[in-house]
Amino acid sequence: MQASQSIYKSPNDHRQYRYLVLDNALRVLLVEDLDASQSAASMAVAVGHFDDPVDRPGMAHFLEHMLFLGTEKFPDSGEYHAFINQHGGSNNAWTGTEHTNFFFTINTDVFADSLDRFSQFFIAPKFDLELVDRERQAIESEFSLKLKDDIRRTYQVLKETVNQQHPFSKFSVGNLVTLGGEQAQVRSELLTFYQTHYSANLMTLCLVAPLSLDELQVLAVQYFSDIRNLNIAKQYPQVPLFSANELLKQVNIIPLKEQKRLSISFNFPGIDHYYKRKPLTYISHILGNESKGSLLSYLKEQGLVNNLSAGGGVNGYNFKDYSIGLQLTDKGMNNIDDIVCSCFEYIELIKTQGLEDWRYLERANLLKMAFRYQEQVKSLDLASHLSINMHHYEVEDLLFGDYRMDGLDVAETLELLALMTPQNMRLQLIAQSVATERKASWYHTPYQVLPIKPESLARWQVTDIRPELQLPAANPFIVADSIARPDKSEVAVPVIVAESTGYRIWHKKDDEFNVPKGHMYLSLDSEQASKTPKHAALTRLYVEMLLDYLTEPTYQAEVAGLSYNIYPHQGGITLHLSGFTGNQETLLALLIHKARERNFTEERFALIKSQLLRSWQNLAQAKPISQLFTSLTATLQKRSYEPARMAQALENITLNDLHNHVRAFYEKIYLEGLIYGDWLVSEAQALGKRLEHILSLVSSPSAESTRELINLTGQGTLLRELAIDHQDSAIIVYYQSARATPEKMALFSLLNHTMSSTFFHELRTEKQLGYMVGTGYLPLNRHPGLIFYIQSPTTGPLSLLEAIDEFIADFNYAVMQITNEEWESTKQGLINQVMEHDANLKTRGQRYWVSVGNRDYQFNQRELVVAEISKLTRPDLLKFMMQKMRTKHSDRLVLFSTGCEHTSQSALKSDNMITDLKLFKQNTDKFNF
Repeated sequence: MQASQSIYKSPNDHRQYRYLVLDNALRVLLVEDLDASQSAASMAVAVGHFDDPVDRPGMAHFLEHMLFLGTEKFPDSGEYHAFINQHGGSNNAWTGTEHTNFFFTINTDVFADSLDRFSQFFIAPKFDLELVDRERQAIESEFSLKLKDDIRRTYQVLKETVNQQHPFSKFSVGNLVTLGGEQAQVRSELLTFYQTHYSANLMTLCLVAPLSLDELQVLAVQYFSDIRNLNIAKQYPQVPLFSANELLKQVNIIPLKEQKRLSISFNFPGIDHYYKRKPLTYISHILGNESKGSLLSYLKEQGLVNNLSAGGGVNGYNFKDYSIGLQLTDKGMNNIDDIVCSCFEYIELIKTQGLEDWRYLERANLLKMAFRYQEQVKSLDLASHLSINMHHYEVEDLLFGDYRMDGLDVAETLELLALMTPQNMRLQLIAQSVATERKASWYHTPYQVLPIKPESLARWQVTDIRPELQLPAANPFIVADSIARPDKSEVAVPVIVAESTGYRIWHKKDDEFNVPKGHMYLSLDSEQASKTPKHAALTRLYVEMLLDYLTEPTYQAEVAGLSYNIYPHQGGITLHLSGFTGNQETLLALLIHKARERNFTEERFALIKSQLLRSWQNLAQAKPISQLFTSLTATLQKRSYEPARMAQALENITLNDLHNHVRAFYEKIYLEGLIYGDWLVSEAQALGKRLEHILSLVSSPSAESTRELINLTGQGTLLRELAIDHQDSAIIVYYQSARATPEKMALFSLLNHTMSSTFFHELRTEKQLGYMVGTGYLPLNRHPGLIFYIQSPTTGPLSLLEAIDEFIADFNYAVMQITNEEWESTKQGLINQVMEHDANLKTRGQRYWVSVGNRDYQFNQRELVVAEISKLTRPDLLKFMMQKMRTKHSDRLVLFSTGCEHTSQSALKSDNMITDLKLFKQNTDKFNF
């Protein structure tokens, strides 16, 4: 065994690291994190869908599924999932082009036991014959789930239009067709695939835990040394992703959702070896700039595009498909030649004037600061990320590789810019109006491949650069360094530091995370915000207009690590600022100044309005279960509305209507704010006074807006059907607590925690009802709630509801069979989840802000809930289920949609149906909050 500890880490990183190579050539990274509230592990295997046999597309993905379903040592197919869940953890996996990643998190006291189970995936999986068919159905459900997903549909067109000798062209997901045949035959092929591809020398393991490095090393050696090493050398075919036949082409694609997107992509070789200097990051930094004179700014002024992103595209062992993505306007659709021409002129501008050290240093300094003041992430995210990094970076750079920018190599950067030519390009145009002539396999996406016309090519050869295109000026917001202030906080939780009629500011100085950053939340409540669907639509339009108007003046601040978001809620709008505190007040002043200008033009109004209408109308193409979740809040919250209803209200709104709405919105405002991070109390008080003064100029003080929730008490089983055009059916069953007390929060969350694993195993794994299956603890307006949800390609809503009811009816027997030890362990698992240590400033700030929103002014609601969980007994849970859920006449809301494949099945009907949502919400009792 070889060990190394030469890993470069952030000065702000308290963790300890050790890199090992076990005797079987398994590479291991150990992370000692004494602050971690849970332990985590991730295994990344250099095997993905590129390795699928030609006649078995989806085999790597299928194998990933099968590894969870029992091993020689732990043969029960549901045991691993149940064990992780019982001990407060979670687990998942994904299969990519060249890698498969398995990961989980769990309570530390059982970390060794969980590693024993996890390691067996890679030592002796069982591949039960009778589970082959069941898991094929799960793969089919996953495939079916994404049939109407435009990203997946477009991805398949890309696969069909690349060089067909390249492994990227393979269909990656798999389904019943590609994995068809006799169970025994498929199992035999699966076993062969596993035995010939899964080898210790292709695996990287990361363990993160509040244990010493020596303890972690013992665990790694004990549990993972038995993985076989076949000394496999990966050998993907050295053929280009795009040969000459696939370049100089325009690919037209018809999406399901209304959109107009142009992608200009360039054929690059593999880019992993560039990571130390990141020339493409630098090119994208300039090409994707959004300030005055930038490519985006110019194209927006011309009314051709709404958005631009640079640097996307797929990449792998010998390719990078570098793309410039543009969201087009209607005018842009008719001027594609000119848009492409502008892009090539800007590339020429970078080539001839943009390769300057100070520009490179701007980007490098941002990454240096981000690394130096890197905020901690959850153990699970860290383990998963680092296990993948081990396949891409040298050992010393496992943590630093993402941030490293050693200097501008002009020759290297010019080499890449020289590939950004019309001759090395493809165009992809996604719009519902394009002509097509064929359909992609599996997803049936209509598309067409056309040669790029010689006259277009001639036009795109740059002779001179239009004067409107300018390189960005130096960024005044970027600081070379910044230091967190050492002042300690005098309070344990946020306290009110500024208050008067109509406003209140909370503050806490952070003294734990040691970063010169802050989070500022400002919520503006107005009775005008969402009292009708029209008001809600106008508020949302105002937010979108404001964000659009602010893009250019705030872009440099965003680049410099100062970010902001503005979003609507039931009572008004919230502004959230985050990032380095040095310039946060400058950005806030800029935002307020620009927001008060409100120089909205008719042209931008028409564009943003049509964009918003399109996004609401496109929600009709979302997954059925996603649409049901959107409708759940619209059904239950008085001031939440269906997107289709808001779209209807928005249709005839004018710019004048918007200006009138904004004026009325600000007439009476209630402001509540939280300032948390590297802010001194005196600074927060001074800021409060400035905000009070600004408010006094535009509005009168107001009380907080009320948030009303439909009260389901005494309603019985309420049904609401949504008409959704999809082959799958979907259902959500929601139970609501009539009281928002810590005791009820404890009961609902513990019941969800106790049953979620069993529900998933029985209805998804055993009954194969669908891929999207689960339960969830869902508080709305502070009231606890519990949901059961399924999206099914095989079963209609009546049978789905019967399956859920049968599960609930039988679950009390499962609770009775739990041993006392398992019961206490289940409770402790939930307690650990609820009390999970905040990983960073961001999660702590979010938790404080949610507490303010929930009027948890002592900031101790989770402690009160945990105290109640500790007291709960099994009889308490059984009694609660009997009273609340055992009968089909229980108070609950059932939302459902019937898939077009299931219209012949018995329909779900009742006398207690919501047919007029507006009337239902008007006439039903409500909880006020």
